[in-house]
Parts: sequence; C-alpha cells; structure tokens
Amino acid sequence: MPHELTRLEAARAYERREAASIPAGDRPAFHLTPPVGWMNDPNGFCFYDGLYHLFFQYYPYDTVWGPMHWGHATSADLLRWTYRPCALAPDTPADAAGCFSGSGVPLPDGRLLLIYTGVQPGAADGGRDAQMQCIAVGDGRDFAKDPANPVIPAGLLPAGFDTADFRDPKIWREGDRYYCVAACRHRQDQGSILLFESPDARRWKFVTVLDSSRDRLGKMWECPDFFPLGDTQVLLISPQEVCADPDGALHPGDITAALLGRYDPAAHAFARQAVQAVDDGLDFYAPQTTLAPDGRRILVGWMQCWAATRQGPRPHRWYGRMSLPRELFVRDGRLCQRPVREIETLWQAETRLTGVTVEAPAALPGIRGRCLDLSVTADAAANPGCRGFVLHFAEADGRFAEIRWDAQAGGLLVDRSRCGTRQDLPHIRRVPAAPRAGRLTLRLILDKDCAELFVNGGERVLSALIDAPEQAAGISFAALGAPVRLDLVQHPLAACPPVAMF
Repeated sequence: MPHELTRLEAARAYERREAASIPAGDRPAFHLTPPVGWMNDPNGFCFYDGLYHLFFQYYPYDTVWGPMHWGHATSADLLRWTYRPCALAPDTPADAAGCFSGSGVPLPDGRLLLIYTGVQPGAADGGRDAQMQCIAVGDGRDFAKDPANPVIPAGLLPAGFDTADFRDPKIWREGDRYYCVAACRHRQDQGSILLFESPDARRWKFVTVLDSSRDRLGKMWECPDFFPLGDTQVLLISPQEVCADPDGALHPGDITAALLGRYDPAAHAFARQAVQAVDDGLDFYAPQTTLAPDGRRILVGWMQCWAATRQGPRPHRWYGRMSLPRELFVRDGRLCQRPVREIETLWQAETRLTGVTVEAPAALPGIRGRCLDLSVTADAAANPGCRGFVLHFAEADGRFAEIRWDAQAGGLLVDRSRCGTRQDLPHIRRVPAAPRAGRLTLRLILDKDCAELFVNGGERVLSALIDAPEQAAGISFAALGAPVRLDLVQHPLAACPPVAMF
C-alpha cells in the first residue's frame, strides 16, 4: 500500500517539484522570495550552526494567503540564500488552523528551538480561532513539535486579554532563563506586548505587560521584538489601524514602529521615551531581528503591504519577498538603518561623478540601471538659490518613479504613481528631511521591482515596490529653483538568486 504523505511531507514534495520549474530570472536578483506560492512575515531569524536561518510565513500551494506553514532558507552572508525544506505544517490539534509567526533560539545542547503561534479552529469565544504559543525542536532541517503544545496556553493570559489575538512570540536567552514577548489584544488597552519567562523554554509563566497602545497607537499590535541597542532598549511592533499623528511622523494604516526607551531587567519594567516609524515607505511590515556573530543587530522585514495583497495581478508563481537585511544603530536618539555591509560583495564596476552641476532634467553618464547601489549627495550650501532636486528612476517612455527633496518644504517625497501602476493604493509618501552639515545624502538600492531608499545615512528608510517593466532603467536629475551640485557613486549589483537544497 502506498505511503500516505503527511501535510509536511506533501508540502515538501510540492515545493521541491514546483520550485524547479521557476526560472531564476523570474525572481529579484538578491531579495529573498518563496520557492513557490505565498510568503509573508519573517520568522525564526537567527544564526545557528554557522548559518543565518530565515523562516517565513508560507503557503506553497497558491499565491494568496492560506493555511500557514513555515518556509525556510539559509545563508552565510544574508544575500546568497539556499532554500531548505518546509519546516512546519499545520498538522496537530494545537496548530490545525495554522502555524503563525514566531522565532527561534539555539539551545545549549546544540539543537534549534522554534516557538510559534498555533491556531486552533473555532475554539475561542464566539467561535473565533484561538491562538496560543507552541514549540518545535530540531537540527535546523527537521523539527519535532512538543507533545505538550501549546506551551503558553490561554490560561496564562491575565484578565482582559483576548485569546483570539495572541500571537507572534519572540524568544531570547538571558543567563539560564528564557524570555519571550508576544502580542495580544486587551479589551480596553488594545494592542499590548506581554513578557513571559521560562527555565527551559517549555514551562512558562506570565511576567508583565511591557507596553500597550491604550487605543492611541493603533488597535492590534503584531510581531514584537525586544532588544538593547547600545544604551537604548528597542521594542519593535507592527500596529494595525493606526491614525496618522499630527506631525506626520507615522502614516495611517498598518505600519511598523519602534518604541525607544529604558528597561530595568530586574523589575522587568520598560519605560517608553520615543516612538518612530521603522520604515516610512509603502511596502514594509512585520520586521524581525537577530544578533550576528560580530555583534551587529540585523533586521529583515516583509517587503509588501497587506492592502496590495487584496488586489492586483499575480505575474509570478510566487508572491511576497523579504527586504534587504539591514544593520541597526542609534544616532541622535533615532533608530537608524543601513544596508548590511555584505552588499559590497555584489558591487560591480564603479561609476563616480564628483561636483556635477545639474539644472534642467538630465541623465548623467554611467548612471542608470534597475539593479544597483546608488549614493547621491547634494551640497545644499553650494548654491543658496537652490531649494532641492528631483531624481527619477525606472524611467522610460514618459513613466518613472520619483524622489523629490524640497528644502523649502523641509521634506522628501517618494512617488510611484507614474511608474505604470494600475492599482488603487497609496503611491506617495512624504517624510521630513534636512541636510546634515550642509549635505543631504540618499542611498538608493534597486533590485528590479524593489526600491529601498536610505536618507542621511539611514535616519529614515522608505521601501516600495514599483510596477515599471524591468527594461525601464533610465535615471535622471533636475534642480528646483537653481542649479544643484551633486556627488554620485554607483555600483551595479550582481545577481545571486536562491539555490535549492530540498
């Protein structure tokens, strides 16, 4: 009698067969996409057994969200990825409706532990699915789910919290203890981050509520991460249904935010001191970080927005991609980001232009492409009559994406509305931007339809997907008011599509 495949075996067989039929050129050059099917939140991002492991929310059978599995990829350098077999499938009573987001931590015995949200169908009040936290332990390829799952059940929640919105655990180890933050909705305070503690990652107890929205920073909070960065404690959250704040620092909708403050580990007390967007762009959500062996805090996010998933064409047999991994640091009280330094291993022939004066719209020699690392520095003090400049990229046949810096308005605008899109989505984002020491710097990373813009050394980042065809590779510049003086450095980037080791 033929062996009947388990849900995990079936997913592995499907991805192995179908991914082989997708050409490497049908993917971005270095942004990670799923082998086949759907991808959303990064999960289990960690360094284990000599490699970075990045898991992700995954539905291999279609390019729309479905019963959540965990996909898996590994890399030695955060850019060149290898697909590994699907790690988790919804196949036990504790997670029958889905293996939702979570994280990973190496164990002292050399194994890797994954903690994730198991969804139980129709078990919550009113027939809603119940969400509780489960674990699985393995060798980095195959994982065995704990028979005691869920290890953080609904019974550990304090009064007032809703088990239908209890998810996304992020685990770490301090000394001989494990700690975990998870997101949950409170009936009055709305989105909240709960802290749990365990001696062995199996027996957990509730410790405290670290912070809450109190209905002032969105409704549900998702995908928490909690870590020190120098003298600053950072709590990352992905709030839903946010109202824009008066100064425009946070845009409305589903966003990513960093709560910066101080943490007393003895009292388990977090004191929030500042709030900022993690990424001000149009396509970024649910970031997760890990600590690199050299001490860098590395972040990666889902480079998509939920609004776009409900409309638009599906041109590929995969949907969703991860952002470029980024190094985090704090400068002048802000959480800042820069592309991981490993991107320099993809650099090709350099084009360097110094002291170029631009007035009317013009292309500059050697500056063009759709897979590149381009740095632009504007000397804001060189010409007092100049009030800014405009950069068009992915330009062809009258279509383009635009970056516009207006010193008089004190802000930077990113506009993808004229690049060929036919989707009724937000296409424009404005953020404050001012010169530092008389200069404004932009670093634009392009990877086919992926665009990530780092402003002033990473004090702001804007990520966006653009619909321009890959052949649209023009880049041009123009001044506002009077000529602008620019320095430019461009490196084309080599392609390094994922390889499969299923």
